[in-house]
Amino acid sequence: MRVVLIGNGRVATNLLPALQQAGHDVVSINSRTLEDLPEKADIYIIAVKDSALHDVICQAAKGRGEQFFVHTAGSLSLDIFEGCCRHYGVFYPMQTFSKEKQVDFSHVPLFIEASDSLALTTVRSLATSLSNSVYVLSSEERKYLHLSAVFACNFANHCYALSAEILEAHGLPFSVMQPLIDETAEKVRTMHPRDAQTGPAVRSDENVIAAQKALLAVRPDIQEIYDIMSKSIQKLAHDKL
Repeated sequence: MRVVLIGNGRVATNLLPALQQAGHDVVSINSRTLEDLPEKADIYIIAVKDSALHDVICQAAKGRGEQFFVHTAGSLSLDIFEGCCRHYGVFYPMQTFSKEKQVDFSHVPLFIEASDSLALTTVRSLATSLSNSVYVLSSEERKYLHLSAVFACNFANHCYALSAEILEAHGLPFSVMQPLIDETAEKVRTMHPRDAQTGPAVRSDENVIAAQKALLAVRPDIQEIYDIMSKSIQKLAHDKL
């Protein structure tokens, strides 16, 4: 396919080589230089930050209303394209991206949606050329998918950052946590996360919980997170019984 990729952020940086490796003819365009946008392509992929998406869609689709556009956002609806073009869709790769590390797209779940059957055929063809896991999902359901990803990735990573902060304050490297993190991630490949839960909260070990909360007295913000997380773990454990 002839693909125009608009954006230069983390998603676009990873998507560009993946598209090229899959054999697509890709024109990469920075969202700030839309005057260089080709007039025609099989698909235009807009991979920019959510707050800029609507404006970029309107600019990119001007004079190209019959072309096919998709966005890569997890939490924004399909109808953001309405009024700008006739054929459009969503191409959401559910993965965490960075510019420093190239992601293997063959293992990335891709969630797609489109305005019509022809557009869906096009976006499905593109998606299956990159990934072994392609799902058609509505905008409404994708909101919950993205919300779940925030818990599984963004919040989990923030907990890593807090862990690193506590360790570094006491002269310990975060690397000591890596085997624990790896084992936890490995367990949930074969177990439900509720069943894989360990630690003082799931055991209702109130003495340990109280002692650890006391250690966090100098950081009431982290103490509050500890308390909320512990209570949430206990509730899930209780609900499972």
